[in-house]
Amino acid sequence: MVENLKQQLRTKIKKQIAMLSPQYCAEMDRRIQQKVFSLPVFQNSKTILCYAGMGKEINTRPILQEILAQNKILGIPKVNGKGHMEVYQVSDLAKLALGKYGILEPKCTSSPLQPDTIDLAIVPGLTFTKDGKRLGYGGGYFDRYLAQRDMITLALCRSVLLQEDIPVENYDIRMDIVLTEKG
Repeated sequence: MVENLKQQLRTKIKKQIAMLSPQYCAEMDRRIQQKVFSLPVFQNSKTILCYAGMGKEINTRPILQEILAQNKILGIPKVNGKGHMEVYQVSDLAKLALGKYGILEPKCTSSPLQPDTIDLAIVPGLTFTKDGKRLGYGGGYFDRYLAQRDMITLALCRSVLLQEDIPVENYDIRMDIVLTEKG
């Protein structure tokens, strides 16, 4: 029942995202990026997990670049099997390659970062609520990974996509911070 509601909401949000203009997305993303950089939790974190935004997701490339420019440890997720992901340290964005689902991932030559070393996780999603409910893409990768966590979670969302409520299940991880271009 809940999964059907989630799937209906995913369809609705994907249609809304498709209608957003590239100019609108670029401007909102720039504002969101600036707000990320000014967050004390970002400034104080030594190791940050951040996804590589694709398509009409929030453009995280400037965030990834800033993490590296500040000599912080950057972790980027990589799908390692059905429903399973690990996070690997990346020191050069040129070493990312398209992986499963067409998502930029690290070319792994090292051991994954341990979840207890990550201070901040910037988590993808289709939509969020102000109080931290998250609707992801339906694979459960981040929910399973974050269940092992002792890190602060940060969701980035354009304000036009925020929802009043999202159906959730027991395993859905709530975000600690939801950040839009408005704050």
